[in-house]
Amino acid sequence: MTTSDDDEFSYPVKVSQISANPLTVRISADPADLERLKTQWDLAEVRSFKAEVALGRWKRDGVRINGHVSVSIVQDCVVTLDPVEQQIDEDFETLFLPENSRLAKRVHDGSSEMFLDPEGPDLPETFTGDSIDVGAVAAEFAALAIDPYPRKQGVGYTDLIESDPASDKKPSPFAVLQGLKRDDSAS
Repeated sequence: MTTSDDDEFSYPVKVSQISANPLTVRISADPADLERLKTQWDLAEVRSFKAEVALGRWKRDGVRINGHVSVSIVQDCVVTLDPVEQQIDEDFETLFLPENSRLAKRVHDGSSEMFLDPEGPDLPETFTGDSIDVGAVAAEFAALAIDPYPRKQGVGYTDLIESDPASDKKPSPFAVLQGLKRDDSAS
């Protein structure tokens, strides 16, 4: 299903095919794509990858992407190294603008600082050429949902030892010398 020779998952869509009426694209990864995603995400296994993406025009020359990605993966447990299965189901939305669009220009103040609202919408992404890689977009949102520290169900950190700084007493550096002095006098 991919058209890229790269090591990353890809599914480009021509922007010229996108109109005001949303175009729906369904992506289902084949075995080669699953292997590509496994390598890209550094996982034990990627069992399935499916995405449904709706692409529609935004403003005059932009593209709005709404989608849902479903991925089944296997990772190594960070405690036991046993396989841990994870099902990812993520909705996502993003905007794309051509790189030469005036709407894509970042607004700076006089001090070369950019102001972003952390609670506001994300800034639009830019694209070059005549296509947008919706496969890469879906894979990026799926990757953000991967648990970075997967644990097998019911497994915890049992060998965790926490110390109390109030009760911890460091030995005096002179205590070691005192012990050496006693050993010398006994000889």
